Amino acid sequence: MRATYVVDPPEWAERLAVLESVGLADAVVHARARVVAQDGREATLEFPALAGEADATTLVSSLVAGEWGDRADMRSCRLVAVEWPDALPGPAFAPAGEPVVGAIVKPALGLTPEDAAAVAAELAAGGAVLVKDDELLTSSPRERTVRIAARLPDGVRYAANVSGPHEGLLARAEAAVAAGAGAVMLNAFAQGLAALQALRAAELGVPIFAHRVGAAFLRRGAQVSVAARVLAELTMLLGADYVQVGSFAPRTFDTDEEVREQIEACAGRATAVIGGGVGPANAREQLDRAGRRAGLMLLLGSEAYAHPDGVRAGVAATTEALG
Repeated sequence: MRATYVVDPPEWAERLAVLESVGLADAVVHARARVVAQDGREATLEFPALAGEADATTLVSSLVAGEWGDRADMRSCRLVAVEWPDALPGPAFAPAGEPVVGAIVKPALGLTPEDAAAVAAELAAGGAVLVKDDELLTSSPRERTVRIAARLPDGVRYAANVSGPHEGLLARAEAAVAAGAGAVMLNAFAQGLAALQALRAAELGVPIFAHRVGAAFLRRGAQVSVAARVLAELTMLLGADYVQVGSFAPRTFDTDEEVREQIEACAGRATAVIGGGVGPANAREQLDRAGRRAGLMLLLGSEAYAHPDGVRAGVAATTEALG
């Protein structure tokens, strides 16, 4: 298994190989990682001990958020590429061939189950094929799920947020599906990527939407960071069917290149979800700048609710703009 980092100083690459494998510079064992290629500050490391590894916690601890981030003798280090093991499960549901629209139930907090169901019904009537909770709502109560599911037409999925205490994660997900949820949503980076893998292994029979809240702290560091493509790939490979990729709107910090990298990481396997400042006015532009149509979802939040004719019209106008 190999991973590529951009390190400063360049000679620190050898120290990185030691830190993320055996910990002792003079250790002579097969498990010791080594630098197999280096061009200036960009170094590719090989990790024999991770060959065939499929545990999310081990991969994150060794590659994504390892001890390298704590070191005072390193000026900067960025993980830019990984050759992931084939043993990772990947998504269970194939993406749609044409772009689709999803929408978030808002306000995120304070709605009664019946109020939430009424909003969800309006979103679906406008053309949303997926209606989801926001990341701020944890552990969707059963009554909310029952009410929303009852108001949605066939073919529209409700993604219930099952994030919350770790010990009850699978029970919450199973209860949500039993109550009618057509998908489950997880705050994957806040909950922990191993939780995403656990949901995938549970074979719930519904897609998993991985919200990326918390990922920005890994990506935006000046001294220690991880590339957008790496996190999108890992999220998908651990089991996410819907992967958030930011947007081509000024609402999110992603550059156009970073959004496209994440879309390409998902291509053909998972739905890349473009969201953050997306609405009727810029929906077509989002697709044009993405450079592809297949496997994309435009996710609507507050922009849809700002439509002068109401949220149903906001979703409908976005759906129409996709052509």
